[in-house]
Amino acid sequence: MSTTTPGLSPYQTALRERVLAAPQVDPPTPWRSVFQPYAAVGGLLGIGFGVDPRSGHDLVMVVSSDGHGLFDAVSGEKIARDRDPEDDIPDGADLSCPGLGPLTGRRVRIAGLYGGGLHATAHGGWNVDAVAPAWPNHRVLLATDGGAPYRGPHGETWWHVFDATWSELRAVGFSPSGRTLAVATSSDLSLWTRAEG
Repeated sequence: MSTTTPGLSPYQTALRERVLAAPQVDPPTPWRSVFQPYAAVGGLLGIGFGVDPRSGHDLVMVVSSDGHGLFDAVSGEKIARDRDPEDDIPDGADLSCPGLGPLTGRRVRIAGLYGGGLHATAHGGWNVDAVAPAWPNHRVLLATDGGAPYRGPHGETWWHVFDATWSELRAVGFSPSGRTLAVATSSDLSLWTRAEG
């Protein structure tokens, strides 16, 4: 039986305990991890998405204190790198940076330390949320068909897929296509991908 946490209602206390009790698991099919387990990116400030005009794959642009990088979100391959970009941090009303590699000539919106956000929902009924039941550590929860952590069993309608215990969370969300799920912290990038349809 749960005891009420000071400042929280009994409902909020039960929800907090439910999320804290959920073990971290891999996302369900059709999601698969792109990196094993993540790509180290020291001083990560934010990320943004683009589409490779040749392959149609989602691309993830990473902005860090050590420059900009571009990853293929299906293979995980780093396909471009600029250690000394002219516009090194997101700026302007849209918090964007100039693209690189296949995204050269375009601006990429960046979500992270400077603001902005990624998509919280994706086609197929998927949604993602970052919660902090043990603040300042964040947990990333993936859900489908309305399976938020207060409805349905863990591992069936919602999954605790990431625990940011060693670094600060920067951005969480889906690509505009809905085929990529990204979690960026101040030290690393985790990606999951799924096939179209």
